[in-house]
Amino acid sequence: MKLKKDTTFRLMYSYNQSAKLNMSIDKTVSTLFNEGEAPILRFYTWEKSFTVGISQKTETYAKRYPQYNNNCAKRMTGGGALFHGNDISYSLVLPTSYLQGLSVKESYENICTFLLNFYKSLGLDAHYAKDCEDITLSKSEFCQVGFEAYDIIANGLKIGGNAQKRSKNMIFQHGSIPLYSTSSNKESGSSLEDLGVNLSYEEAIEKLKDSFEKTFNTKLNTSSLNDKETEYLEQLLQD
Repeated sequence: MKLKKDTTFRLMYSYNQSAKLNMSIDKTVSTLFNEGEAPILRFYTWEKSFTVGISQKTETYAKRYPQYNNNCAKRMTGGGALFHGNDISYSLVLPTSYLQGLSVKESYENICTFLLNFYKSLGLDAHYAKDCEDITLSKSEFCQVGFEAYDIIANGLKIGGNAQKRSKNMIFQHGSIPLYSTSSNKESGSSLEDLGVNLSYEEAIEKLKDSFEKTFNTKLNTSSLNDKETEYLEQLLQD
């Protein structure tokens, strides 16, 4: 990532929120972002819920999984259905200049380096799917089941998932880091717990922050939504 000297990110947190609120915050910070402003890194956790890709229908999965009580939302990005409640997610909002000259796939590789380093710091054998000879790239209606080139494979299992959206002046990326097993359903994918790693949410977030700062040689400054963002979010939730 091409950062200016002494670049500082706004670091934001949201804990145990509904799918609708978490996705509305993502839309707020990405929609209102201006290129001259500080980039944003947000970590957030969820109520028991699920999200779907922009081309999917929440109603389809709400009927199939009634145990989520309609706690669901559509993401701004593509990809498949993703189940939440035992994971940490991150959102990243960057000026396009930070990844200038990189294709979408190259920017994935660049950004996801901090996740790769995070998993390696836990003692896991972590690689991108494209670099694993025994992995066949494939699509799926469920995020944790298919294999994209820059999905992360840890100890032979896919873990987490990431998706990206771009505009003329902004790159938005978010992804999920599953800490605990959610169910026996294969659609939920693998977690750190399945790999023998037990971390609390607080411990995992601290390690993710540390990996981000070291990987990109940057600083994180704790922040919250400003007045303009709060007003926009409230309007989104009303609508």
